[in-house]
Amino acid sequence: MSMKPIKKAVFPVAGMGTRFLPATKVMPKELFPIVDRPLLQYAVDEALEAGIEQMIFVNGRGKGMIEDHFDLAYELERTMGDRGKDGSVLDGTRLTPGNSVFVRQQEPLGLGHAIWCARDIIGDEPFAIFLPDEFMVGSPGCMKQMVDAYEKLGGNVICALEIPIEDTPSYGVIDPGYRDGPITEVKGLVEKPAAGTAPSNLILPGRYILQPEVMRILETQEAGAGGEIQLTDAMAQMIGKQPFHGMTFDGARYDCGSKAGYVEANLALALAHPEIGDDIRTVAEKLLAKS
Repeated sequence: MSMKPIKKAVFPVAGMGTRFLPATKVMPKELFPIVDRPLLQYAVDEALEAGIEQMIFVNGRGKGMIEDHFDLAYELERTMGDRGKDGSVLDGTRLTPGNSVFVRQQEPLGLGHAIWCARDIIGDEPFAIFLPDEFMVGSPGCMKQMVDAYEKLGGNVICALEIPIEDTPSYGVIDPGYRDGPITEVKGLVEKPAAGTAPSNLILPGRYILQPEVMRILETQEAGAGGEIQLTDAMAQMIGKQPFHGMTFDGARYDCGSKAGYVEANLALALAHPEIGDDIRTVAEKLLAKS
């Protein structure tokens, strides 16, 4: 089975981050740090590990800081060099020329619309999508695991995550066919099913490998749930026409779109950090003893 490799990824980063105001008044939420590295940087590193070369950021007004983060920081790098400081800490923030592409989504019309904004850069190639709010931690990373699955299965591969069934009304949910270890055939997708109606407890936590046909579908798609153009609706139309599978990620997922998930991710990564882990453990134990 000859299939095109996954070399391009789309990162929808145009959101307003209203749940984190006032912190997001000028600072893009995607650049919030988990310990010492921005959330979006982790997603780009995950893409690089999976062999992806071109990063396409669907950005919005007032979020130029994201563009600066993936550029040269001339004064900083020059000063660090002059002082003999190790600049390798900035590796991964500088993408090769032309491999950091920024596209504007002029108005917030939903995830499907954000992806469609990248159609001309994707062209006729399969591509990955990362929702940077969904922070995936594993070795190998989530996208590397997905690319490995894609190379065996072809078609479309989406990340699948098991959650408690009572939480399914907040998510896109997989209607499953056969299961084989971490792989689940996707027979259908249901966006935010009403309580008690979910076809499984497998949700889509924001990592996708999709064929370019999804762009053709998004082109003519009507608005769905919440008056937005939903990616789930477009993906659902490809099921049965192309292979479509979910892959359960072997690793940890933190929902950094919520305050609790963001704090949890910081604590988890701080505890695992070689420099500060032991200190943070001591601090956390003290705080817990007090409360």
